[in-house]
Amino acid sequence: MDDDIVSVARALVGADHAVALTGAGVSTASGIPDFRGDGGLWERYDENDFHVQRFRANPGPFWTDWVDLHAELAGDADPNAAHESLADLEARGDLDAVVTQNVDGLHQRAGSGRVVELHGNGDRAVCRNCDATVDANEVIARVRDGETPPRCDCGGIFKPDTVLFGERLPETALSAAQMHARRCDVMVVAGTSLTVEPSASMPRRAAERGATLAVVNDEPTSAANRADYVFRGDVTDVLPAIRDAIDGDSDDGGAIR
Repeated sequence: MDDDIVSVARALVGADHAVALTGAGVSTASGIPDFRGDGGLWERYDENDFHVQRFRANPGPFWTDWVDLHAELAGDADPNAAHESLADLEARGDLDAVVTQNVDGLHQRAGSGRVVELHGNGDRAVCRNCDATVDANEVIARVRDGETPPRCDCGGIFKPDTVLFGERLPETALSAAQMHARRCDVMVVAGTSLTVEPSASMPRRAAERGATLAVVNDEPTSAANRADYVFRGDVTDVLPAIRDAIDGDSDDGGAIR
């Protein structure tokens, strides 16, 4: 495993364009539950309650349920070592972007500046009439005070700025993610089982174009058979080890750069 970590570190240093694709497993160490694993959110909540059709038909009850879900998606979580490692790699020039399925904003809080949010961000709410964007906590406070559904000054109804079931991914984010998958010569996939499209097919497309593919996940993934390197371990151990190998901060001490 140590040799593979060094090899991935070398690939990142030598890459013209490197990208990370992250999922819920990157944030579970921060206390945010995943969606589909054992004890995941969709074992405790009904997915249909968060379908866009329900929001359109009954936005008041939707928001009441969303307030409870949002508390679990955000809470008091802080970035963990995996988030910080990716931010460090970007700051050092060894990572060009993070494409994430997560909606918790922890990559940005860790310091990542180039983050593509495929599923939006739960920290925001957007007016469906005028597109005004506000802090989700402000809207949630109003819901808790009995304003259901919460409305913008223009009269439009606020919606969480996340992708609900039945919604298309944001075109700008999807185009950016696909661009990174086409351009990259290294892709690190971390904390995702790759069960949801279009994220699931991005590693395959990158590999077909000749990119070095590294997969870090504690469970099997659909990309493992295409990957050059597979780490069945904790992302908070493996990603820091890759970062540290670059500058010689690992136990064996040899710097790559």
